[in-house]
Amino acid sequence: MAVELTKETYEAAIEASKNKPMFMDFWGPKCTHCLALMPSVEALAEKYADKVDLCKVNIAGGRRVAMALKVMSLPSFLFFKNGAEVARLSGDTVTIEQIEENVKKLCE
Repeated sequence: MAVELTKETYEAAIEASKNKPMFMDFWGPKCTHCLALMPSVEALAEKYADKVDLCKVNIAGGRRVAMALKVMSLPSFLFFKNGAEVARLSGDTVTIEQIEENVKKLCE
């Protein structure tokens, strides 16, 4: 189950990645590629739920989070382990296969 992040909660989610890896999905309601990937991303999160957390940031209400983490395009996926960003995927060419490859790396 994905957790929606806000400017008040995103830092705690990054901190929690010290205990369990996490990836953030930055999306927007007008981003067609974001919406097309969403069901597959959520299925991926379910598949790896025991090893990795999924956190989502709706850019419509999460601009400050995006600015703080220097997210410049949608969709963007940021991968965190041990409290630090370890990988990032951005843009409308991102595939579910690339996302899963990075999730697998978080599990190593």
